[in-house]
Amino acid sequence: MNVPNPIKAVVFDVGNVLYHWDPRFLYERLIDDDQALAAFLRDVVTHEWHFQHDAGRAFAETSAELIALYPEHESLIAAWGPRFNESIGGPVPGMAEIVRELDSAGVPLYAITNFSGEFWPPFRATAPELFDRFRDVVVSGDEKLVKPDPAIYALALRRFGLGAREAVFVDDNAANVAAADVAGFRAVHFSDAAAFRAELVRLGLLASA
Repeated sequence: MNVPNPIKAVVFDVGNVLYHWDPRFLYERLIDDDQALAAFLRDVVTHEWHFQHDAGRAFAETSAELIALYPEHESLIAAWGPRFNESIGGPVPGMAEIVRELDSAGVPLYAITNFSGEFWPPFRATAPELFDRFRDVVVSGDEKLVKPDPAIYALALRRFGLGAREAVFVDDNAANVAAADVAGFRAVHFSDAAAFRAELVRLGLLASA
């Protein structure tokens, strides 16, 4: 009879699991007109453009390329790098409490995040009380590997010293969850803190309320 491996750790995504993130959070402060804001986010500073930073490209390069295409938006594009933290909203309700409870229970905590290697250190510095609880964080921009590439999950398992099915991985992106499951994590598609807490209780990592 096959006995499932015991769960030893929890591995978190960061954006929209621990903290809300949306480029709109920054640019609604800089563009007053709603139609102009929607057009800018649709055509200029898009999620696809920003994904290059998560993959390891330098903001100096990507911004120069984008400014060459949209010189009329130079100042807005240039703001993305130095003001990136303003694209991060508040903590996702209930998740910091879950992190603290898991840490207090002695559960090892890790993260795999699609995040620029340039932008990660200034953001992490805003929340030491939370991130100091994590034993390691795999940052895509530093590794030049992005979720859902199987290689980033394999790297994380090696670095974290975890075997197949020994860790829960939680992410809001369905493709990332599916890839993590194939890679050997017990993957959970994040919806909200209450549902995730219930799953952690079911798995025996947190006590029921």
